[in-house]
Amino acid sequence: MSETTASRTVPARAATLRGRTARTALRGLQILLALFYAGASALPKLIAHPSGAETFERLGWGSTGMYTIGVLELAGAIALLIPVLQSVAAIALSALMVGAFIVSVTALGGENAATPLILIVPLALIAWARRGSLTDLRRLVARDA
Repeated sequence: MSETTASRTVPARAATLRGRTARTALRGLQILLALFYAGASALPKLIAHPSGAETFERLGWGSTGMYTIGVLELAGAIALLIPVLQSVAAIALSALMVGAFIVSVTALGGENAATPLILIVPLALIAWARRGSLTDLRRLVARDA
């Protein structure tokens, strides 16, 4: 009987280790994406760096559009790091990337069109893997309502 118990324990430990490793890797991915959205994407828009300002002027959106997109990206980056908001943040940033892709293809002649598509993949993974946070958020909102 001790052999049966021992053989069941090893797979359980291996599964626990794989689960812990997957959670750690996913958390690392969230941190990397948050750093990207805050630093490389939102910051140039929020400080009106010429590279971002020029693109938004070309679109006819001006500084208002640039600051709006910058704030949305920064809010998404921060929310990716908050456990109860992480799935919602990934979904919202994915929607923002769909818009970025459409604008890139239709108004900018496909310039950098692959970037939003590439970013949607890890965001979708986060949204799916952290979908339990949606239930937590629903409970939190229902409790406060």
